[in-house]
Amino acid sequence: MDVVAVQDLDPSMAFDVVDLLGVLTNGILGGAVARQLKMDPVGFLFLAVVSALGGGLLRDTLLQVGFPVALTNPAYLITAIAGAAVAFFLQLQGKWTNRVLVVADALAVGCWAATGTGKALDVGLTWLPAVMIGVITAVGGGMIRDIAVGRVPMIFGGNTLYATGAVIASAEMAVLHGLGYPNWGMAAAILTAAAVTVVARRRGWRLPGAGEWNVRLPKRDWPRPTWRPRGPGRRSGTGTRSGRRTRSGPGTRSGPGPRHGEQPRNGEPPRNGEQRRAEDRGDGPGDGPGRGEDPGAP
Repeated sequence: MDVVAVQDLDPSMAFDVVDLLGVLTNGILGGAVARQLKMDPVGFLFLAVVSALGGGLLRDTLLQVGFPVALTNPAYLITAIAGAAVAFFLQLQGKWTNRVLVVADALAVGCWAATGTGKALDVGLTWLPAVMIGVITAVGGGMIRDIAVGRVPMIFGGNTLYATGAVIASAEMAVLHGLGYPNWGMAAAILTAAAVTVVARRRGWRLPGAGEWNVRLPKRDWPRPTWRPRGPGRRSGTGTRSGRRTRSGPGTRSGPGPRHGEQPRNGEPPRNGEQRRAEDRGDGPGDGPGRGEDPGAP
């Protein structure tokens, strides 16, 4: 019995198996949405085909390289219809059923992203539009399905990382395809996208929304300027608080001066409070005689 060497195996056969497995899985998921909305068999068939083949149809239409593969290869359409039939006749519930569908869908995301990127690079596109084509191939079917039933596409927010895995897979394929290893790029894309999608589903990883990721500039307390009164003979800060201006005007006493409403005597300097109280007691200089003086002395 001959032993087939590993290098003689054609990796494209394994990639085709993953591709058709993704078509079947997404056909079942489209039929599951139709079951939730209580549609008839036409609704099951439409949502299954759109969910399973919509991304490839968009890819081939944008690249304009002939008829879409989903229409020229009957295996794709037959597999999508089989997924619709499974969802219509079987009520798929249970933990393990959900896990199998999640893993199969995660494998298909990487496969479709790498396929779309590789085809875009083969027709002469650069790496950035090629990555975009790969992402559209991977998530375009589910996006069209959600729009068809009046829902916001799940890849636009509120769901675990799904399109992010497609972006990573497309980028890996673009790099390895440019280095001349398209098969390695396909394998790396499938494994990486599957790992990211499954772990994100398990851990609940999501991209932050607009209100959850805000950039705020730090506030800095600048020092306030200290007010210094202008004019000669005034000391800064005497009788005032730091940072506040000193009021000036009628009724405000600032240093020695006459009382409010009192005019200074002609030829005499203004008197302060101590001088006025001394004159009232007869202790200081003023108009009347001082203490110890003879009133009749010249």
